[in-house]
Amino acid sequence: MSSIREALAQRILVIDGAMGTMIQRHKLQEADYRGDRFKDWPSDLKGNNDLLCITQPQIIVGIHKQYLEAGADIIETNTFNAQKVSLADYGMESLAYELNVAAARCARQAVAESGKEAWVAGAIGPMNKTLSLSPDVNNPGFRALSFDEAVDAYYEQITGLVDGGVDLLLIETIFDTLNAKAAIFAIKKYFRDTGKPELPISISGTITDASGRTLSGQTLEAFYTSVAHARPLSVGLNCALGAQEMRSHIEELSGLAACYVSAYPNAGLPNAMGEYDEAPHETAHFIEDWAREGWVNIVGGCCGTTPDHIKHIADHVRTMKPRTLPVLETAL
Repeated sequence: MSSIREALAQRILVIDGAMGTMIQRHKLQEADYRGDRFKDWPSDLKGNNDLLCITQPQIIVGIHKQYLEAGADIIETNTFNAQKVSLADYGMESLAYELNVAAARCARQAVAESGKEAWVAGAIGPMNKTLSLSPDVNNPGFRALSFDEAVDAYYEQITGLVDGGVDLLLIETIFDTLNAKAAIFAIKKYFRDTGKPELPISISGTITDASGRTLSGQTLEAFYTSVAHARPLSVGLNCALGAQEMRSHIEELSGLAACYVSAYPNAGLPNAMGEYDEAPHETAHFIEDWAREGWVNIVGGCCGTTPDHIKHIADHVRTMKPRTLPVLETAL
């Protein structure tokens, strides 16, 4: 199997679409989330999608395989909230390591059964607590989480993902860059501590609205500059916006980044019911435009996208040339 760097030099790679959207199609009930092992768990578990890697692994493997069949080259583990800070909502902090190992193995199994060349990205989400913003309007200096606590939680998650066999680590849907820095620090510390060869890191932020800034107030250029020290394989944007709204930001990022550029937008903006209406051919049309402009190296979908969206995207970019890495002048 070629390395992901070799593949990126030759073609645009396709990352998978939404996991939550696909899980919702199964219309799972509380008992489905619990399985036998957690049938007496004291709190509600419905909605804890990451837990399905343990209680309903066949569903998660099946979703991964649908994306692989649709043309995905990279599939993300079902671990968006699988660290102890977010798992505390369900009283499941102690399961963080096990969940990440199980999720990585589900993805690895799907790749093996599909028989195609694909890479597994260990998905590291933004957490449900932020390091830069106070949750208390009356106390702007208050933080619900310390940097060290975030690093500790991410370190445990990374350990599980690597032990489960991922090919790269994807820090995604970043709305607070300080959380991303905690994840970067945890990754670097893990590989320093273990002496294992370092896996590639991909980083994907979220522009929350028309201001062109992250939720914690950074411009796109500031965001890129503050994570570039990680020497990521790719930097990109996902979530919050549809492809139409994301276009100008991808153009800007393409001109900034010394690494590869990724983009996986939502299926448009949500309607009044919170549903996503953008058809697969529409999303693919926007992304094909970015590819034609030479702005992207990795493309796919986020909220509301399905294997159908990914198939259309893969078909549209298959013959397009990838964005070439800029030759940067070094200066003192």
